[in-house]
Amino acid sequence: MQSMVFALLAAFLAVLAMGPFVIEKLRRLNFGATERNYGLETHNKKTGTPIMGGIMILAALALAALVFSPAQTRWSLMLPAVLFALGFGGIGFLDDFIKAVRKRPEGLSAKQKIALQVLLSLAAALFCYFSPYVGSKIYIPFTDIQWDLGIWYIPFAVFTIVATTNSVNLMDGVDGLLSTVTMIVMVALGLVALFAQSAGVDAQAAGAMSVLCAATARACLGFLRFNAYPARVFMGDTGSFGLGGAYVMASLLLRQPLLILVMGVMYVAESLSDILQILSIKYRHRRLLRMAPLHHHFEMSGVSERKIVLVFALITIAACAVGLLSTTL
Repeated sequence: MQSMVFALLAAFLAVLAMGPFVIEKLRRLNFGATERNYGLETHNKKTGTPIMGGIMILAALALAALVFSPAQTRWSLMLPAVLFALGFGGIGFLDDFIKAVRKRPEGLSAKQKIALQVLLSLAAALFCYFSPYVGSKIYIPFTDIQWDLGIWYIPFAVFTIVATTNSVNLMDGVDGLLSTVTMIVMVALGLVALFAQSAGVDAQAAGAMSVLCAATARACLGFLRFNAYPARVFMGDTGSFGLGGAYVMASLLLRQPLLILVMGVMYVAESLSDILQILSIKYRHRRLLRMAPLHHHFEMSGVSERKIVLVFALITIAACAVGLLSTTL
């Protein structure tokens, strides 16, 4: 518990300290957002706002998590988890760099992103599978059943990692939205980690993940100081992929990947809305939503960014409460 508190404070203060310097540096380097013509006039004014602000989040959570993690698992568990999160952030950084420096709004192609994500996800899945802290078992929410997937754990984990990181990335389209939702989810997952020891999860793994979740949540809160509407900086794919990586790694290491469907319900909703929109256009030749993903549909309907963040946050709080209940029944 003491490590969690220190990680909370360290990550929060680190982002606040880095914020003004990083934002000014990004402005000087002209690393500004280049908005594609999606039809959202309200986004035109955001052109030029610095991106890659996710560097602050990732640096803060990595520093806090590694410094204040339990000594027994610092190198065997926490370091790999942080490195995988940073790895996904690195994919996002490359994407942001192409957008901001090369001035190509599309960034990496979809095939390039997926290829890099699958390779990194495979490495992460193999680490979990062979780790003495995880293995091939996952918990079924609302039960005390541990499902042993055997060798099928590896493709399951790869799919889960790729799907989760991309779903998290889709939510980064409204000022403060992803920071707020991820902060709530990581607080809840940190509480799951605290209770996980009584549920059969390795005590050392639970202790390490509670610190990672605390550091990530507090880094998101610190980032909101600069990212809440009207945003002074965007986290970019650097931050969104990095946060997705941290979230899914913590879930896997706690043997709770299925909780993503419960606590991360808004991530799932964003991803499903995008998929259904594509299928509707392809097979029905008409849009299901005014615009996908879901938060853009609400924007197109005239809902303010602040209200979208509030609604998503309230739904996430309710979903996390259900998720917490599912692990304590």
